[in-house]
Amino acid sequence: MPQSLSQVIVHIVFSTKDRRKWLDTAISPRMHAYLATVCRDHDCEAYRVGGVVDHVHIAVRLSRTISQADLIETIKTTSSTWIKKQGDAHRSFFWQRGYGAFSVGFSQLDSLLHYIDTQEVHHRTKRFQEEYRELLRKYTIEFDERYVWD
Repeated sequence: MPQSLSQVIVHIVFSTKDRRKWLDTAISPRMHAYLATVCRDHDCEAYRVGGVVDHVHIAVRLSRTISQADLIETIKTTSSTWIKKQGDAHRSFFWQRGYGAFSVGFSQLDSLLHYIDTQEVHHRTKRFQEEYRELLRKYTIEFDERYVWD
């Protein structure tokens, strides 16, 4: 086969360090746009980037030339550097060390995009930790509560 093709869609989730509320309405649209740009710069289509004050969700199609771990490391490193340059209020910004990455079928993409689009409503009654535990259970990922949070 002379051509390599792939369609790998990933739902990426990570929070700010200690779930600090860094991503307020003044910075979050720019942060989300920046995260999408980093994805595109690595030939990965960012279908949607969203979230609330303490975490982000990214629906992305992985390029066939980059691993999920490399993409996420690049996203987190470059965006952390970027936000620290946005003013004194963000100088001590950090993302959490870990992340969640869940495979999504193309037929589930619309549902995922809706989920990301409605994060503000969703988090009126649910904290990030509850949401993240639900995602881990939904995707049948075993986890040890002692090591999930940093």
